[in-house]
Amino acid sequence: MKISIFQGPLAPGSIDHMLAALRRAAAEASSQGANLLILPELFLTGYNIGAETVRALAQPANGAAAQEAATIARAYNIALLYGYPERDGTRIYNAALLIDCTGAPRANFRKLHLWGDIDKAVFTPGEDPAILADIDGVKIGILICYDVEFPELVRGLALRGADLIAVPTAQMQPFEFVSRSLIPTRAYENSVFIAYANHCGAEGHLIYTGESCIAAPDGTDLARANTGEMLITADLDPALLAKARSLNTFIADRRPALYGALTEPRA
Repeated sequence: MKISIFQGPLAPGSIDHMLAALRRAAAEASSQGANLLILPELFLTGYNIGAETVRALAQPANGAAAQEAATIARAYNIALLYGYPERDGTRIYNAALLIDCTGAPRANFRKLHLWGDIDKAVFTPGEDPAILADIDGVKIGILICYDVEFPELVRGLALRGADLIAVPTAQMQPFEFVSRSLIPTRAYENSVFIAYANHCGAEGHLIYTGESCIAAPDGTDLARANTGEMLITADLDPALLAKARSLNTFIADRRPALYGALTEPRA
């Protein structure tokens, strides 16, 4: 599989503008032979736009924006994963929707760990940490931003057979460490590919770090963005995955019976 990440600035509050950006990115990624295009957290609306604006712009998982994204996926024969605010009854979720190249929805993930007042002021946390989908023979797990910083979640997806963990994010200064060090480490310690798709530019008081990356299961970078707008693309070579899993035996050497006490709250 070949995957692309689009790292671009936001047009806060303008879903039409961001859908147009999605179409352009899909066309470019498809021209590079990508099977999957991954976009950042809350890509369709913006992240730091205020709780009332989020509520006003939220759509159901099968709403108008999803229908347009499906049209784009079909037009360019490419699967898409993008972040958006999901409305489900009276609840709003920080979600990411995976659509295959036929436009069919394959997974809808809801952010599990809410970060700071921006998330907690409007979103309900998700409850399913084990959402996976198969795209072109690659088993894909999904997390959103802060979720990947919890090692239990990445390990859980790896234990369920994930080959790739896709992470739409909205990472800001001063947390450059996450993309530069933590993401390659998570990939290494779980023998998985990780695609970390960030914004760039500024939004309100937030300055996004950029540096979207595609990390290999040996902890190296397959592709890494700078701090500006760009599309990055990389091949996910199954031979690299197999080699990493033969050399790195963390999964096989686990002793789960020892770990129960580690999940208990501190006294």
